[in-house]
Amino acid sequence: MGVAAALLFAGTAFAATPAPTPAPAPASSAISASADPSADSVAVVGVTGFRSAHFGMTEAEVKAAIGKDFGVKADAIQAGTNAAERTQLLSVPVPDLLPGGGTAVVSYVFGYKTKALIQVGVSWSAATDPSITDAELYADGEVLRSHFATAGYKPDTVKTGLVLPNGLLLFRGEDADGHATILILQGTFKDTGNGGQKTLKPVSLALLYAADPQSPDVFKVAPGQF
Repeated sequence: MGVAAALLFAGTAFAATPAPTPAPAPASSAISASADPSADSVAVVGVTGFRSAHFGMTEAEVKAAIGKDFGVKADAIQAGTNAAERTQLLSVPVPDLLPGGGTAVVSYVFGYKTKALIQVGVSWSAATDPSITDAELYADGEVLRSHFATAGYKPDTVKTGLVLPNGLLLFRGEDADGHATILILQGTFKDTGNGGQKTLKPVSLALLYAADPQSPDVFKVAPGQF
């Protein structure tokens, strides 16, 4: 899913389909945003990127941050392009990014115009780890949802447990500067045969940190051009 599509999709709620009950999950998360634990109910989270990679960094700076964070060599980092959005990507597989959560792929997206880091995405799926199970995807999602729910996002921006056409929006929130964190459990809904109740068959868990969720730096056709 591209930057613009993911951010737009995550802002849409569909209430017709009941959300499934997540499986029990471990109590800790390896992913954290910077926050002041001494603050009370005031929004204190700062979404600046992911670990050592901060929004606005160049590709070379992000490569150095990846090496620092995950101890990987340069040849383990894969480069790519989103042809529709005209953005450049760097991706790296990371085992146990979330302890016990399986191998994830961390992707870094560079803006169409600025060529600077505008988004970091983390994905868990059978494509990133063939041994990952539905229960593990649910558990990973619940660990992260619980973490973000108490991290200090602006209360009026927080959304949780919303049903989307392609899954569940487990969490969406913004910091004081409008930077967003979005967590989606993607999959397909199947009829349980119990009074219209549906259950989600998860395919992947996607976590996005976005510098500008309202107007991402991606290619767009100018008004009146066509």
